[in-house]
Amino acid sequence: MNPLLEAFAAHLTMELRLSRATVSVYTLEARLLLAYWGARPLRQFSGQDLIQYLVDRQLEGASRKTTAKSLSALRAFFAFLRREGHIRDNPAQDVETPRVARRIPEVFSREEVERLLAAIDLDTPGGVRDRFLFELIYSCGLRVSEAASMTLERIYKTEKFLRVLGKGGKERIVPIGELALEWLERYLSQARPALARGRRLASLFVNHLGGPLSRKGMWKRFKGYALEAGVAGKIHTLRHSFATHLLKGGADLRTVQVLLGHADIGTTQIYTHVEESELAEYHRLYHPRG
Repeated sequence: MNPLLEAFAAHLTMELRLSRATVSVYTLEARLLLAYWGARPLRQFSGQDLIQYLVDRQLEGASRKTTAKSLSALRAFFAFLRREGHIRDNPAQDVETPRVARRIPEVFSREEVERLLAAIDLDTPGGVRDRFLFELIYSCGLRVSEAASMTLERIYKTEKFLRVLGKGGKERIVPIGELALEWLERYLSQARPALARGRRLASLFVNHLGGPLSRKGMWKRFKGYALEAGVAGKIHTLRHSFATHLLKGGADLRTVQVLLGHADIGTTQIYTHVEESELAEYHRLYHPRG
């Protein structure tokens, strides 16, 4: 790797403490920019050059969302270059982020969640594990990566909460409900010992080979159950459903933000749009001017 990119990656990892995935994306964006600029001195790179670069990316097929992510990565890159003395001014400073229309997230109804969970065969250790896995994701609003990285030591059964390691290594406390606790007990007593085959593992979820259950393994299992249950969605739809069902039940937005681990409450507000869409439908159906 280019020494400059290596130093940038080290800065992102050691100083900004960004996740491995984010470091990989930011480093890739910096590499693409350097390839585009070629051998010309970085000090000559201007805000107009950056705009032209992003326009060229869009002409090649990049979406507004991708462009916004690229700009976010390059802001960090130029800030690093300026700090290290490679450039005098940050060319990204006055470049506006493209507005990205937020999509209303897909959610399962409560009936669809129950149908999905009922499709799991409980006659095998893997089935009991999966029943607990998807119950936990739904009842605690976990990301798939958070479930995959969950360890036994992060579960506090007596206190009824989890310590969840989220994006960027940020930790949050999430309550665990009675039903999820019941499935936890069943999984730990019946299924996990059979799957682990006597091996001592820190990972909460174990695959059929006795190793940690990967995100890919979780996605594959979920896809089969969703197909059998006749529901359309992804594992992440369970997290969306968690947030939406909380708001429907009367939870305030700030509480949902904390439970989801969102740094910005604006990210959480997307779930209020689901409610707004329902209001529009009710108006259409029941109001004489609808």
